[in-house]
Amino acid sequence: MEWFWIIIGLLLVVIGLAGSVLPVLPGPPLAYAGLLLQQFREPNPFTTKFLIIWAVITAVTVVLDYLVPVWGTKRYGGTKYGIWGCTLGFLLAFWMGPIGIIAGPFIGAFVGEMIAQQNANVALRAAWGSVVGFLLGTVIKLVACVMMLYYLVMTIR
Repeated sequence: MEWFWIIIGLLLVVIGLAGSVLPVLPGPPLAYAGLLLQQFREPNPFTTKFLIIWAVITAVTVVLDYLVPVWGTKRYGGTKYGIWGCTLGFLLAFWMGPIGIIAGPFIGAFVGEMIAQQNANVALRAAWGSVVGFLLGTVIKLVACVMMLYYLVMTIR
């Protein structure tokens, strides 16, 4: 029965890795579920403290995934119009998959800045910031999932 939990856990972590790049899958939460399932093994491979720490890391990663593109827009000179455009663009386009996740915030930030009567160069810079933020968020999710995979693999004997 132990191998059943190991295989299911590994599958969840690998799907979580894919979900770090694909917007339809919640990457870090799936990977964390893979860690949690390991507690059905005897002896339990992880301490409660370890699992709580990873629950917090997972929650922070999920929140950052939504905030970092907005931060990128602001960091690259976007106004509140660009930030709202980035957020609305994400919400309207995330269902389109990876292209929507990148293009939605980019187009939204650009349109928001144009509404704010920025020139095209300023609007394009702010839109580029949303892409940089998205890529940074993806890297954060990938790092968290790779670390969870590492810890899970280290428990296999």
